[in-house]
Amino acid sequence: MTKNLNWGIVGLGAIAHDFAASFNQPDSKLCAVASRTTTKAEEFATKYGIEKAYGDYDEMLADPALDVVYIAVPNKQHIEYILKALHAGKHVMSEKAITIDSQELQEAIELAEKKQLVLTEAMTIFNMPLYRELHSIIASGKLGKLKMIQAPFGSYKEPNPENRFFNPALAGGALLDIGTYAVSFARWFMTAQPQVVASTMQPFSTGVDEQSVTILQNKNSEMAAVTLTFQAKMPKLGIVAFENGYITVDGYPRSDVAKIYYNDGSVETIESGESAEAMNYEIANMNKIIRKETTNESLFYTRDVIDILDQMRQLWNR
Repeated sequence: MTKNLNWGIVGLGAIAHDFAASFNQPDSKLCAVASRTTTKAEEFATKYGIEKAYGDYDEMLADPALDVVYIAVPNKQHIEYILKALHAGKHVMSEKAITIDSQELQEAIELAEKKQLVLTEAMTIFNMPLYRELHSIIASGKLGKLKMIQAPFGSYKEPNPENRFFNPALAGGALLDIGTYAVSFARWFMTAQPQVVASTMQPFSTGVDEQSVTILQNKNSEMAAVTLTFQAKMPKLGIVAFENGYITVDGYPRSDVAKIYYNDGSVETIESGESAEAMNYEIANMNKIIRKETTNESLFYTRDVIDILDQMRQLWNR
């Protein structure tokens, strides 16, 4: 009989609440949480019916009953607790962006391989059933060759230099927050890793990226435009254009429906999965990877995405 997997959470901010509220797996259990204060951990554990509450991250990571850890601390701290969790013998799923740059990610991957542990990023796009369905349709060839992708993401954040969105000490900026979704969307559909052809950025007063426009292109002549802003809302409408038609995905970070508009005027609606179950798909796929029921495909895409983010910042001289 397959052993149930015991999960724990490091960091109890807003996204951790979403994770705990969503957690619903027949073959695993969310059994421990850790915060910097015991009171906060206990309140969180009581709210979601979790057995163990720790007021110290390291103490929870030392718990021999834990198999998997979800990292939900601010971006800047991801690598620290990814490495600590791996050293403690735990499989790790980190909130996006998984690390600040490719150097950090490579260090984490090498340690995970050495320890024979699974490392993934909690990126909805790489786990939602809709995207796998779209891959199958594209693979059939009926849409022809991919030509162009548009991936906009605009979110208005109160311009407060102290909050995490604009705080450089916490790795703030649009790129590592909403940009990872847009770049992941583009990379999922492109048939080869793209290079950053051009990128320009407007900084916030703290120096972090407030908005940016980036052009990607790969060896197969596929192109993508990624547009980001923290100071204006934009519809999260992803467009993937082929020779014989184009796909639109509205609300693409967690979408369960897409439309295909063919050149002959016909329209096809594709529905797969449920948006409300986005985090559960991440958890379920992580469990399957650990049990060797599927491959760690998402890490391949994650590496490419972090490399693209590195290229963008190099062009910004940051």
